[in-house]
Amino acid sequence: MLKKAADDRGISCRFVDIRGIAWPGGLDVSEGDVALCRCVSHGHNLAIAKLMESRGVRTVNHSSVMEACGDKVITASILDVAGIPQPEYRVAFSQEEAVNAAESLGYPVVFKPPVGSWGRLISKVNDKDCAESLVEHKSFMGPNHGTFFIQEYVEKPGYDVRALVVGGKPISAIKRASSHWITNTARGAEAQSIPLDDSLTDVLSSVYKAFGGDLLAVDLFQNGNSWSVNEVNGQAEFHGSVEGSGVDVAGAIISHCKSLMEGDK
Repeated sequence: MLKKAADDRGISCRFVDIRGIAWPGGLDVSEGDVALCRCVSHGHNLAIAKLMESRGVRTVNHSSVMEACGDKVITASILDVAGIPQPEYRVAFSQEEAVNAAESLGYPVVFKPPVGSWGRLISKVNDKDCAESLVEHKSFMGPNHGTFFIQEYVEKPGYDVRALVVGGKPISAIKRASSHWITNTARGAEAQSIPLDDSLTDVLSSVYKAFGGDLLAVDLFQNGNSWSVNEVNGQAEFHGSVEGSGVDVAGAIISHCKSLMEGDK
């Protein structure tokens, strides 16, 4: 989709799978270049962005935005500082305190790995017995699971909302509808268009102001005319947004990258 958008606009670009190269010799970049980082792996994306930035390359997104959006603990702290509504949460650093935190929120709660995507390894926990079992299992999954991010469970009306912000401008929003409590399109949710009204645009503008970033995907819960931000993604896929909204997301991204090449960096 990105290649077609570039070809349609006559924009020259190279597509490189970094799994086939080694830094620095395998990637020919120069100061002033713009690189759109689309690695599936968050770790790969962050590493290659930092390396290219050390050579004066303008990355999309900047590595600082990747870090902020790639870790749910950091994301929650930024939303707190900005005063942007989000589900109530707790962060714990031991099995015992993770269970206590879940108890303090009140069941059901949702355990999420601080770093992860596609709804993988998130768990809805309905009682203390389940919480105790889950945190014990997590404790054996390596250091990345030693920090426990626990969020209140939000009853949704069968959907959540995914909105995209490109270059600071909200460009599309979709409902992700599913009978399952996890509503990622990667997990089979149906994408349906939703208008970018004033209330939604206002909260998206607040998120952009707090995080910056060239491309943000914001996941939200709706309650009447009010919104709470569930997650902010800095390296989102967008096929579901295109299918649901009809917006040329790839074109918007490519055009934004071109504007950065032309000097708006």
